[in-house]
Amino acid sequence: MVQQYLVKGRVQGVGFRWFVQNEAARIGLRGWVRNTDDGHVEVLAAGTPDQLEDLVQALARGTRGSRVDNIESHPVAESEGDELQTFQIEGAW
Repeated sequence: MVQQYLVKGRVQGVGFRWFVQNEAARIGLRGWVRNTDDGHVEVLAAGTPDQLEDLVQALARGTRGSRVDNIESHPVAESEGDELQTFQIEGAW
């Protein structure tokens, strides 16, 4: 199963991407997390329904400095998950 999430709130500049990468790796998901130009965080994750539910719970919890106002979830074609590797942060340098 492959899902895209858009996390809205105060989620940039508070270690949120690092937190998502750690949680997703712990859960055993494949995919990526990145900031968007409009101040949100986008996540693409592939795993079992239970793993993805664990991720949503982690996203809602967030980091100490974050504030999650909304999480939009959209299913993605299974083929999009075929090339996903170990969960990583995109656009971090």
